[in-house]
Amino acid sequence: MSWLIPFYAWIKAVHVMAVIAWMAGMFYLPRLYVYHCETAPGSEASERFKVMERRLLKQIINPAMIATWVLGLLLAATPGVIDWGGWWWVVKLAAVLALSGFHGAASRWRKDFLDDRNTRPARFYRMANEVPTLLMAIIVVMVVVRPF
Repeated sequence: MSWLIPFYAWIKAVHVMAVIAWMAGMFYLPRLYVYHCETAPGSEASERFKVMERRLLKQIINPAMIATWVLGLLLAATPGVIDWGGWWWVVKLAAVLALSGFHGAASRWRKDFLDDRNTRPARFYRMANEVPTLLMAIIVVMVVVRPF
């Protein structure tokens, strides 16, 4: 995979942009759910939130997550980039997998709203909104500090 070496900086730059877009969406989607909980099912406001949630997920969050994964794997495959002897990358990978799982859960929650069958209170989504922040902090510390 030595052909990746000349492109490393570009791949990393686009990877960081994709991560920013993914995280922005992951911070905003649960907040939309909080507001959506405050509307009556089938109301004009509820229908507007359904459109906003779909567009955010399909046009921003999903493509950004895919780009993040593809570019991250390319970075990991670039020779000399990762010290595979440390454990930081294992913790980072676990956090990225958890964030991907949260992404999947948030997508399923959207389907509940889409079908007007959400049963979770706004408080649930307020608490869920903290999960991406916690995972982002773990990921950033692992990549920048590499504590182990």
